[in-house]
Amino acid sequence: MTIVEVLKLSADYLQKHGSESSRLDAELLLAHALGLRRLDLYLKFDHALSEQELSAYRALVVQRARGEPVAYLVGHKEFMGLEFMVTPGVLVPNPDTEVLVQRAVAIARETADLVRVADVGTGSGCIAIAVAHYAPNTEVWASDVSREALEVAARNVAKHRLEGRVHLECGDLMHPLAGEFDLVCANLPYVAADAPLPAEVTAQPARALYADEGGAALVTRLLDEVPARLKPGGRVLAEVDPSIVSAVTESAGRNFGQQRMHRDAGGHQRVLEAWS
Repeated sequence: MTIVEVLKLSADYLQKHGSESSRLDAELLLAHALGLRRLDLYLKFDHALSEQELSAYRALVVQRARGEPVAYLVGHKEFMGLEFMVTPGVLVPNPDTEVLVQRAVAIARETADLVRVADVGTGSGCIAIAVAHYAPNTEVWASDVSREALEVAARNVAKHRLEGRVHLECGDLMHPLAGEFDLVCANLPYVAADAPLPAEVTAQPARALYADEGGAALVTRLLDEVPARLKPGGRVLAEVDPSIVSAVTESAGRNFGQQRMHRDAGGHQRVLEAWS
């Protein structure tokens, strides 16, 4: 079977098993199995696969059909135009989070001065690294309660050669981070325990997904803690699920003078921005 034939069959198979991006999934998995770039698949579309190549690819397709995220199967994910290593110990970087990074970079670029940034619940380090990459006047301190996640983040920091500007600390919320900050970013767990989720989401670490109080507990606790850690004029950006917007805006109203919501590419209220 040729590459183009295999791609059609596997995309159809994945679509029947619930993938909403079946063709892309099929291409990413085949490129990984063959050690090629995705573009190379179309430069070699009539290449006939060996039985060994087909066997390796079939195994990946079966795992994907069972709900395993593509990023875990190939070991990496693109976010903000940058590539990040991912493992089952961290959340897969989500395009919805890019609106938070874009706003953080815009805030940092409003000044030429050094901007001190905190990234709370850093996971793979994608927010901290993307902010540091696109806003060279920033220095970022990132925290996570998971040492496994911090090991992944450290490898990503090294990959992007940002060891001098992105610092990793283990601990709860902002507790391990010293000093005051111009900007606090957070993508904390915000999903209710009983929320129905697709298999590729539930395959990700539960501790990085779920929070009490219908998903709002950690975000609201952060909003209570942040004012004492912000420099004058400082801001907080927190990713949320639309279902907890009312809870987090109420908390922001108690702790900050002003707030606004930013929508993601799908039009959902996704990022809270608050300041005094």
